[in-house]
Amino acid sequence: MTEAPKNFRFETDADGIALATWDMPGRSMNVITMEVMDELEGIVDAVVADESIKGCVIASGKSNFSGGADLTMLQGLGAEYERLKASEGEEVAMRHFFEESRRLSLVFRKLETCGKPFAAAVHGLCLGGAFELALSCHHRVLADDDKTRVGLPEIKVGLFPGGGGTQRVARLMQTGDALQMLFKGEQIRPLMAKNMGLAHAVAPAAEIVERAKAWIREGGSAVAPWDVPKFKAPSGKVYSPAGMMIWPPANAIYRRETHDNYPAAKAILASVYEGLQLPMDLGLKVESRYFAHILRTKEAQAMIRTLFISMGEINKGARRPKDVEPTQARKVGVIGAGFMGAGIAYVTAQAGMEVVLIDRDQAAADAGKAHCHTLITGQINRGKAKTADRDALLGRITATPDYAALSECDLVIEAVFEDPAVKAEVIAKVEAALPEQAIFASNTSTLPISGLAQASKRPEQFVGIHFFSPVEKMLLVEVIRGAQTGDRAIATALDYVRAIKKTGIVVNDSRGFFANRCVLAYVREGHKMLAEGVPPAMIENVARMAGMPVGPLSLNDEVALDLGLKILRATEAQLGEAAIDLEQKRILVTMVETHNRLGRKNKRGFYDYPEGGQKKLWPGLADLQPNRLDPDSIDVEELKHRFLAVQALEAARTVQEGVVTDPREADVGSILGFGFAPFTGGALSYIDFMGAQAFVDLARALEAKHGSRFTPPDNLVAMAGNGGRFYDALKRAA
Repeated sequence: MTEAPKNFRFETDADGIALATWDMPGRSMNVITMEVMDELEGIVDAVVADESIKGCVIASGKSNFSGGADLTMLQGLGAEYERLKASEGEEVAMRHFFEESRRLSLVFRKLETCGKPFAAAVHGLCLGGAFELALSCHHRVLADDDKTRVGLPEIKVGLFPGGGGTQRVARLMQTGDALQMLFKGEQIRPLMAKNMGLAHAVAPAAEIVERAKAWIREGGSAVAPWDVPKFKAPSGKVYSPAGMMIWPPANAIYRRETHDNYPAAKAILASVYEGLQLPMDLGLKVESRYFAHILRTKEAQAMIRTLFISMGEINKGARRPKDVEPTQARKVGVIGAGFMGAGIAYVTAQAGMEVVLIDRDQAAADAGKAHCHTLITGQINRGKAKTADRDALLGRITATPDYAALSECDLVIEAVFEDPAVKAEVIAKVEAALPEQAIFASNTSTLPISGLAQASKRPEQFVGIHFFSPVEKMLLVEVIRGAQTGDRAIATALDYVRAIKKTGIVVNDSRGFFANRCVLAYVREGHKMLAEGVPPAMIENVARMAGMPVGPLSLNDEVALDLGLKILRATEAQLGEAAIDLEQKRILVTMVETHNRLGRKNKRGFYDYPEGGQKKLWPGLADLQPNRLDPDSIDVEELKHRFLAVQALEAARTVQEGVVTDPREADVGSILGFGFAPFTGGALSYIDFMGAQAFVDLARALEAKHGSRFTPPDNLVAMAGNGGRFYDALKRAA
């Protein structure tokens, strides 16, 4: 090397084995940057040039190996493409973009074919491009501990492995298994990775470097399996009887799971299919061409922005009040030991905090703790926790009906019945026992925080912390600022949410806040379609085709039909008949009061839930439809637009009303909170990437046909007129 690398420590031992320790200064996690690529290539050149070096081990000097490529670097490639396109034309810009986007792949291939053995010693997270680096090494040793995980999660941000991942994984594993791994993007434990053929050895963390060195010392081969003459892929040739058992079903599964909404998933399928028919170098070039194409898709740009960059910024405290010192709740009170309260107690105790779980009597409080026992036992049965973890977690939860037990709590969260009078009674009891500096939070899902805070003697310490169900699975939490909520309450809530490993967005007070307003609009649209005579199966299937994780009828069953009816009636009582949809009310009243169909909780909703069988749409739904439309006469694209546009319009209204003040939170919240079509980047990105004018035109067309719920708000109309975007204000602030 002409000069010492900045991101690696490079040394050679007495046996002539080099150790390149990846340890980027000033960063908690190693990431792949242009500089890291240059230095890695320099290390390969140095190992090859020095005859005394037998081979090289690549390890990490941090607690994790690496999270992969710096996605902001990939964003920069797109900006450079646009600059070159404007100054030198599209051909020059595209050529530059292609060469730069495949740089990592070429460096890894250079390492793989350099003629000297390289081994990777991996501990902690080794994901994305970092795992592709490990895969390009000739030998992989993984640390045998709970923190070590490997994987290729690029699909989750709209990308796919572009550093050789699709080609190497497909040559190490059976094709079906390889495709499943690439499509799911899951993190894989060490022993599983070894069993899958992705790693050669698993060893105690303290021994992985020495094990890797020993492999080189004992004459480890510097030739990858696919570079050996007459190499055969594990599943044989693509065009063979065995291959034809794989590819038609793989294509069908791809279409069923993605509905063609995710270009990266299609590129994975094509890269593996085409690459397996070619020598390795040509296969890598095919992968690089697809990668360059995917990088420039609006889906990848939207998903990278929201699910990587924005989510990272939010999780690091972008919206936390800056002048409040960090807080750490040691003891948290949870009032209400029902399904929600017990879930909150569970995730809090799981994060290491003491929990006081209170309900009306000891039996009810104990039932909530028993639910925590059930949840952690499920983790044990899945191999994700140990019996000792259960004992420790349950030991941190005190179940009691005694409010005096809250005397040492830093934070109390109430999760009682959605009734202002019930909540007011709880607030009085809690504040009588709570320390003066403690923060009180309400987990209400629809009731405005400012109204509830009127029952509090210290409204500046009163905040909303809105969890989604089931608490242990849902990643989003809305932190709601009431009219008098102070910055310390917001900061405490956000610090707590981060401690329980969830993503918190800050929203200002309103009925339904942000997420539930959008969700209710989605569910209502399903009810409207049902009333119009659209076949129920078509409603559900088209919603999934539009990108939603579940159909609106299925979602309504999960949250309970009687709860939906209760919310609707409460809204009508407070705001009048004009504030609700009468067709929706008719459907819910008929389902709940005429047929006692409450949803999944009583196994009778829009679906039937037979014991031990799959749920099926209730045949009686046909009787709720005065008219039944011929499915062949229905415009499927229009239904898809209705599902997404009605939610995006509600999100835009929350911006106009000041409920949401940061587009990052609306986008992250819409994907994590209610699964808004992730390929769009979220409810506001859906509008931004379509263009405000095009979206307003779409909304106007739907308004003319289906009514005022599709009327675009003034802020959108103004944006359409001036070519603005929701993210413009964010750019100006930056």
